[in-house]
Amino acid sequence: MAEKKSKNKRIWILVIILILISIIGLSTQFGTNGRIISSGQTRKYLVYVPKSYDPEQLTPLVISIHGFVQWPAHQESMTGWNKLADEYGFIVVYPKGTGFPLRWSTRPTEDDPGAMQRELQFFTDLIEDLSRTYNIDPARIYANGMSNGGGMSDLLACKFSDRIAAIGGVAGAYAQPREDCQPPRPVPVIGFHGLDDQIVPYLGGPSSRDDEFAFPAIEDWAANWAELNTCTNPPEKNRITGEINRTSYTGCEDNADVILYSIKSAGHTWPGGEKLPVWIAGYTNQDIDASALMWEFFSGYSLDLQ
Repeated sequence: MAEKKSKNKRIWILVIILILISIIGLSTQFGTNGRIISSGQTRKYLVYVPKSYDPEQLTPLVISIHGFVQWPAHQESMTGWNKLADEYGFIVVYPKGTGFPLRWSTRPTEDDPGAMQRELQFFTDLIEDLSRTYNIDPARIYANGMSNGGGMSDLLACKFSDRIAAIGGVAGAYAQPREDCQPPRPVPVIGFHGLDDQIVPYLGGPSSRDDEFAFPAIEDWAANWAELNTCTNPPEKNRITGEINRTSYTGCEDNADVILYSIKSAGHTWPGGEKLPVWIAGYTNQDIDASALMWEFFSGYSLDLQ
């Protein structure tokens, strides 16, 4: 009991600190540079276009989604996606959530049953807005996110498999009920999760913000995607480093593989990304670069829109 109280205390200290950081971010408008009207609301985003962008060429789009109490500019700096965009020539957009603290509505709730649908509409409107401004390749749109943002990426895969070619999640808070996730096509999925994550436990369990909701165990989440993608090969487990194991589900319909990186000692952090203080979020592993591995994975997939 004492251990549980200590854990909850650490979680709420983290939330309070991130709220204070969010207030600072609010004073600078969270570093956004674009806005649209969606479902009657003004919604904002931060877009990065590499100097190599050629409006005559179809260009991939990566959507990178911040976590609970975070914001677009923080997601940008933490993940390093802009550097990869410069190297490989894709556009990155960091959408902004709603509410205070900022968040994403990734499952139906009694308090606001329409919130999840408004969230999905925002992403539809965002993709359409960017496609009017830039020459976005509709076959190569990818989504990824951190924590609550990883949960939003998961929801996009469940509901928008006809628009999102592949997804990734880091320390993902996968709140979408699995029975409600029935995409009409297989979706390639890559995930990263720390075994010592105290915010979204690797083994699953109650959310710190909602005692009535329990996150799935991360390995069960990956196995569920493998089942949805009708992967026929048994999961292959490989030791990548002393701290990192990779589980690969292959032999899937449309080659839509499911990959999970399980990271020993890592907390609620982005592997290879900007470090948060250990006492706040836990250890950040630097042996791998989650963003680079995601792009390597994403680049192998595109939608067949013919």
